[in-house]
Amino acid sequence: MQEFVLDRTAAAIADRPQALVGNTPVMWVGAPLAAADRGFWAKLEGFNPGGMKDRPALHMVRRARERGELAPGARIIESSSGTLGLGLALAGLVHGHPVTVVTDPGLEPIVARMLAAFGARVELVARPHATGGWQQARRDRVAELLAAEPAAWCPDQYGNPDAADGYTGLATELLEQIGQVDVLVCAVGTGGHSAGVARELRRHQPRLRLIGVDTVASTIFGQPAGPRLMRGLGSSIRPANVDYAAFDEIHWVAPAEAVWACRTLAATHYATGGWSVGAVALVAGWVARRTDPGTRIVAIFPDGPHRYFDTVYNDAYCRDHGLLTGPPPLDPATMAHPAERVVGSWTRCATVVDPATASGPGTGLVTA
Repeated sequence: MQEFVLDRTAAAIADRPQALVGNTPVMWVGAPLAAADRGFWAKLEGFNPGGMKDRPALHMVRRARERGELAPGARIIESSSGTLGLGLALAGLVHGHPVTVVTDPGLEPIVARMLAAFGARVELVARPHATGGWQQARRDRVAELLAAEPAAWCPDQYGNPDAADGYTGLATELLEQIGQVDVLVCAVGTGGHSAGVARELRRHQPRLRLIGVDTVASTIFGQPAGPRLMRGLGSSIRPANVDYAAFDEIHWVAPAEAVWACRTLAATHYATGGWSVGAVALVAGWVARRTDPGTRIVAIFPDGPHRYFDTVYNDAYCRDHGLLTGPPPLDPATMAHPAERVVGSWTRCATVVDPATASGPGTGLVTA
């Protein structure tokens, strides 16, 4: 286990809700996800009140108010699978804005109840978009609500550059807590935190390697979109905030593999989270086993386990969805190009392209 001195700069007392955001701890994760003699540092963003997206939510709202895009007391309307919605509920409380969160039936009931308790209005779409799935259906409903309430404002977490800028503080904390970061492992959904954290870290450490973690059936990195169990990573659309040029490689992870990693973290480290945490931990552990000792690897854990008690940590749910299949392989499958084939399990690719501008080898994807 590597040693370091933690710079404890967080205030012991918070005099306002937003002061609870940031200064989250890091924790060493070793075997069995990595190895007995090597592992990775996990940044535990579940220690924020609502999760990692409290950071960009507060930042986007503050910047919009400064620019005059968000008028005092105007409504905030946004599409969210949950975590950003919680952050916007916090930002609305802090700055005096009503909040409407547009989501879909996959939202965990506990999150819907918490959003209501925090004062947000939850708007549920009834059916997925024909090609863009639930995400596009939510975005279409946001557009309708904005048209009906002209003074309202949408942060647009998928394309707003302020979303990535909102993670500068997370990168600064890592530099203070750990110092050298050689490899950063991030889940990719809207693209904000991978872009923002990597950009700031590379200002100090230009040779940083960035590894992205996606879910199978996500279209972000060139795979075809399909039904997805995992929320918080992956997409049926291609978010503008994804910085394709920043990535050195990408991994796709299946739901059962993420569940195994989540439950293993809980049983061995007393720290865990949701789908994104499991997927990221699986990949970061593999990176730790395959790199030289002394390599400083950081994985961002976006949230904690609480909203996943009816899914990831529910045996009946997992059995019904075929998610209790045991440990994944020690190594992912490998392919040379994202368009080589359709993946259904843990797979890595060291060629990262923007699917909107690049074409793959051959005539199309081949089913694995």
